[in-house]
Amino acid sequence: MKPKIVSVFSGVGGIDFGFEEAGFETIFASDIWERACDSLKVNFPNSKVVCDDIVNIDFKEIKKIHKKIDGLVGGPPCPPFSKSRFYRKEKERGIDDLDGYNTVTNYFRAVDELQPKFFFFENVHGFVFKPHKSALELVESESERLGYKITHKVLNSADYGIAQTRQRFICIGVKKTMTDFEFPKQTHSDPKKPIKGTKKWVTCGDILSDIDIELPEDENMQAGSKHKDLLKLVPPGDNYLFFTKERNHPNPVFKWRSRYWSFLLKLSPERPSWTIQASHSNNMGPFHWNNRFLRIDEIKRIQSFKDEHIFLGSFKEKWRQVGNAVPPKLSKLIASEILNQYY
Repeated sequence: MKPKIVSVFSGVGGIDFGFEEAGFETIFASDIWERACDSLKVNFPNSKVVCDDIVNIDFKEIKKIHKKIDGLVGGPPCPPFSKSRFYRKEKERGIDDLDGYNTVTNYFRAVDELQPKFFFFENVHGFVFKPHKSALELVESESERLGYKITHKVLNSADYGIAQTRQRFICIGVKKTMTDFEFPKQTHSDPKKPIKGTKKWVTCGDILSDIDIELPEDENMQAGSKHKDLLKLVPPGDNYLFFTKERNHPNPVFKWRSRYWSFLLKLSPERPSWTIQASHSNNMGPFHWNNRFLRIDEIKRIQSFKDEHIFLGSFKEKWRQVGNAVPPKLSKLIASEILNQYY
């Protein structure tokens, strides 16, 4: 019988895909966004999918039905802990934000009511930054109160064979009677800073070459928006900083560090992608090196989803589902370690 997991803040199921491929069974999944739930139901037909706020979910009832729950997995929504929140002066940061506090505390309510063997808690890498010290302390204190010891680490997806330099905070909690969890060893490294015994980072060229088919440009929605002509001049792997005085551009257009890093950001086929974000914009990349928007089937691969994984909704809804997800390949590696160490 496969070990059972309960998934919260499931999104489209990035964590769940990885855990299921490693050998777990998702018996319950939930999210507050209806479109994500629609996709979950298609991809996980044997799981109970509930589209509701976590505050309304009775985990005791789930425990009553299934008796034993092996794991709780999920990543509380990250905006309160993200770098972008630094610029949103009208909103509080971290657990000072009511949504941030409620999502984290209800995650641990689920731990309390389910009493799983382990839990998998994921968030943006900024979760370990000094401004969010109180959030990390809350995770530590709640884990201690409920009888779990935790091991946490910021992992770069590219270091594990995924074509994306996406850094995520991963925290694994296990019962105090169990041995400490050990994260999987790094398998890949930056060829500019190679680590002995690892392979080179997987590049966008490696994973996209077979589906890189050029289509006619859509005049109504061109990549780069009003800066589409500038985008065409940006070298692959560069961004708007190419047009600054500090980079010795003969006719500077932008001031140094005056925009988000992703502004006019263009992929290079010679390196992994930068983080695929949840929102899609006309001038915020990464864009394809051929000066166009990435397609959904391309960002799925960059996020390590399989081609057959299904995403429902409009283009922007699909993009949001993919961008919000934990790369399934990364979650599979961690899930496999949990199986190897505790089963």
